[in-house]
Amino acid sequence: MMGAMRSGRAPRVLASLLLNSGPKSGSGCVRAGCDGRSRSWFEELATRSRVVGNGSWWEGRVGIATDAAAEAGEKEENVDLKQYPPRLVRNFSIIAHVDHGKSTLADRLLELTGTIRKGHGQPQFLDKLQVERERGITVKAQTATMFYNHKAKQLGDKNERFLLNLIDTPGHVDFSYEVSRSLAACQGVLLLVDAAQGVQAQTVANFYLAFESDLAIIPVINKIDQVNADPENVKSQLKSIFDIDPDSVLLTSAKTGLGLEHILPAVIERIPQPKGLVDSPLRMLLLDSYYDEYRGVICHVAVVDGVLKRGDKVESAATRQSYEVMDVGILYPELTNTGILLTGQVGYVVTGMRSTKEARIGDTLFHSRTIVEPLPGFKPARHMVFAGVYPADGSDYEALCSAIERLTCNDASVSIAKESSGALGVGFRCGFLGLLHMDVFHQRLEQEHGAQVITTTPTVPYIFEYSDGSKLTIQNPAALPSNPNKRLIACYEPTVMATIITPSEYVGSLMTLCAERRGVQTEYSFIDGQRAMLKYRMPLREVVIDFYNELKSITSGYASFDYEEAPYQESDLVKLDLMLNGQAVDALASICHRSKAHFVGRELCEKLKKVLDRQMFEVAIQAAIGSKVVARETLSAMRKNVLAKCYGGDVSRKRKLLEKQKEGKKRMKRVGNVDIPQEAFHSLLRTGK
Repeated sequence: MMGAMRSGRAPRVLASLLLNSGPKSGSGCVRAGCDGRSRSWFEELATRSRVVGNGSWWEGRVGIATDAAAEAGEKEENVDLKQYPPRLVRNFSIIAHVDHGKSTLADRLLELTGTIRKGHGQPQFLDKLQVERERGITVKAQTATMFYNHKAKQLGDKNERFLLNLIDTPGHVDFSYEVSRSLAACQGVLLLVDAAQGVQAQTVANFYLAFESDLAIIPVINKIDQVNADPENVKSQLKSIFDIDPDSVLLTSAKTGLGLEHILPAVIERIPQPKGLVDSPLRMLLLDSYYDEYRGVICHVAVVDGVLKRGDKVESAATRQSYEVMDVGILYPELTNTGILLTGQVGYVVTGMRSTKEARIGDTLFHSRTIVEPLPGFKPARHMVFAGVYPADGSDYEALCSAIERLTCNDASVSIAKESSGALGVGFRCGFLGLLHMDVFHQRLEQEHGAQVITTTPTVPYIFEYSDGSKLTIQNPAALPSNPNKRLIACYEPTVMATIITPSEYVGSLMTLCAERRGVQTEYSFIDGQRAMLKYRMPLREVVIDFYNELKSITSGYASFDYEEAPYQESDLVKLDLMLNGQAVDALASICHRSKAHFVGRELCEKLKKVLDRQMFEVAIQAAIGSKVVARETLSAMRKNVLAKCYGGDVSRKRKLLEKQKEGKKRMKRVGNVDIPQEAFHSLLRTGK
């Protein structure tokens, strides 16, 4: 058949096949035609085949598919990983600030090595999540394997084929845990800097992550094709901040491909090979995992020592459970079965895990019946923001439970604990790395799992110390007693060390903003003549509310912001309860600084008054600290006109009806409850963010 396609007989062969397999004349579709035409669809195709006798119409289409298949055949050629010992393996990652071109550079490298076809597929190929494409950011670190021919100096200028494992990482501060996990599988990084924007806050943070991990760092200045690009100024910034030699900096444009040919040779020459031992017992690090409906949990692993083959029995150091390796391979860039993974290589493994709790990120997998030293794993993620996640409809709790379990398999940095609320029902208390992380988690729940949820106002963890020496860590404000039996001695709140890089003309406004947020300045320096770097120690609560939005507004979007955790500090904190007719609403409780309690309470009361429906009786909306009310709004009652039936008569009759109505409203207020509908909660909490 393929031979016929390549010759001029292809259209006639196809027409003959279609005529033999098409509907019979008795079906009513041959002469009259199902679409009202005079001839059937396959007769039309046969006619077209006779008209184009030389086969050009058909060959133009088949040729495209054949060429694609031929190219795919070359690319998907049986990869023999045994040809790639550790000396021919390089594992590297791309790290940068947000929107400095990491994913675009990854696309160009994949095209350069023939891993994907140029011009085919979607841009930002490794950004696979819908939320990543909508927001234009990288949320999940993604791995891809490439093969590249190069004459390496350390191999005596012999032309060798290298296996390169590329990991594209997120750039936002909230996903720094993804970056730290990715660096554990690498021996070097490409530090990408925008030629126009220069060094930004997250550039600094990512550099020190790589530096502390003792990785080789290759500085790359991207977007040199832009009109306002200034590579020489960026080189001087790299020299002054990181002490990087300007001669070692590579210049490129991922968009146009300019200078791209120097990057992979630099990766091979400057980044060392993996340090694992081929002859040692198997040890591999579990980097990431996700759930597949048909194959169970698919784990991304880095083989540190030894060799992994399909059919091997492996054991988990964390759970002590044993599994059989059913599939193993590399991401090229999709899952490609190789049957083996050797020392220093990064790939995937399918072991038949059915529960997401079995795949613990940072776990060590090794051959059963062997004794090995577990790998260090990862430093546990410190959750900076906590929020309650509840189903919009109480009957959807089981579906939400299943959705969260599967999503946390792919996002190990989220902590989950069950909780219940008198107003919202049964749900979960979730810990996140930041506000963007919380928003992305919420969006992924809705898009990938179809869950409709309500997320409560984000809070941070506090520590309260009492007179008997006990300490209470509070993640949910409702769990803090408003009038405890024990005397409160001290309150502690988490702080962060914030780094702000901004044009110098905005320094004064930013200092005012940080002072309003109870920040303490620790450093103030100039990177060059036009940009300054500020460092502040600030309470985390002041950062997570709306600090980032205000910072971008003040600086017209030119400032960059990053923060890292700092020790707790003592503070004057109070619990602010929101009450309806004297009854506290636990889902709306909050903890804030005493100096801001009056303002926060008044704002919450005003918002709640707007979203609550009026009742037949008067509703008092109050914000209180313990027994002291600091703010109040009154929702007036709906009034029925009881005098409508009186067309005259004595005034005592009207007064009697009004008194009767008044007594009824008193009784209703005494026994009635104010029900807050889910829509009002959703509106209020969304506004509260």
